[in-house]
Amino acid sequence: MMLLKIISKRAWCYKSKHKLFRKKMTAACLLTWRVQSGNLAKLVHLFVSSGGMRAIVELLIPQLQFLDDEGAQAELWELSRLFLDTLIEETGSQRIKAIFPDAGAAALLKYQWKDAAFGFSSLGDRKPVQSEDDIVVMVVPDYQMLEKVQKIVSDLSDDPPRPLIMWNPRLISEDVGVGINVRNLRRYFLSTFTTVYSMRPLPAGAVFRCYPGLWKVFYDDKDRPNRYLLGQEFVRRPDAEEIEIIFGNTGDNSEQGPSLFSKAAGVFSSLNRFMRAISK
Repeated sequence: MMLLKIISKRAWCYKSKHKLFRKKMTAACLLTWRVQSGNLAKLVHLFVSSGGMRAIVELLIPQLQFLDDEGAQAELWELSRLFLDTLIEETGSQRIKAIFPDAGAAALLKYQWKDAAFGFSSLGDRKPVQSEDDIVVMVVPDYQMLEKVQKIVSDLSDDPPRPLIMWNPRLISEDVGVGINVRNLRRYFLSTFTTVYSMRPLPAGAVFRCYPGLWKVFYDDKDRPNRYLLGQEFVRRPDAEEIEIIFGNTGDNSEQGPSLFSKAAGVFSSLNRFMRAISK
């Protein structure tokens, strides 16, 4: 009985600690996106104005990758609203259509956001895009809906072609049941898009891309707190091995791997520091 009480207490403490961390991470995400939302809209507008048709905007924070987590959906929708509103301000009178993953989310948000200046639809709609839509933004499109995503992309390529922006897409799955050919097809499809903005915080650095610049891998400057050094630049997204080599060369390896919370806290701290650095 005593053992059960101890286990129950530890589980409660873990859950409470997890919730507290989520709240801090949520605040950081919202602050990050508010700081960068105006710049993101300018980047997308620059890309579209120069003739670009397929763009990706992504903030690769673990918390934003799991829609099943409690509260994660509400956080995602709030962040997407910030991006959509600033994109409307930047593009002026152009009509923007936001496509959400499912009809339930689209209906709920349309009800909650009665003052929204953009249109609503879902990937499950029979005709999610109308002829009067000038720019289409897909919010967190999922790999399970890839065929519908591809259909919309194909339709938007018709005369006259219209720009499509994917916001935090999740079209790549590493599930064991997914064959290599399917994965390659997904990666090829994504290669037809230009990543206009990408931020991936790491415990001791970040991977960053801001259109039209190169991909950059930064790591902590151990001699100057809250400063970063440029490790390397790439013309394409660096893979895991290339990132590992860069951080290995900085001597940032430890004998014992960090705990889950230590690793998450490292990402949280890195995000705050990196955003302060690039916002100066």
